[in-house]
Amino acid sequence: MSGTIEVDARHLLCPMPVIRCQAAAEGQPPGTRVVVLCTDPGALNDIPAWSRVHGHRVVETREEDELITVVVEIGEDVG
Repeated sequence: MSGTIEVDARHLLCPMPVIRCQAAAEGQPPGTRVVVLCTDPGALNDIPAWSRVHGHRVVETREEDELITVVVEIGEDVG
């Protein structure tokens, strides 16, 4: 059964939000959602780009004040 993993990457600058997301996604089954909380606006481009390369899907992005949330659903290719 797929679950949800929350990654706190607040106050970290590029490339750390992507690295934290990748570490959380590693070895997870397809359908698992990784919710990345960050404050670096670059993550709005970096995490979707990483997701495309690795066969994952961004299902939601949102900004509330300075908090950015990116939700990634793990796909078949987790390499």
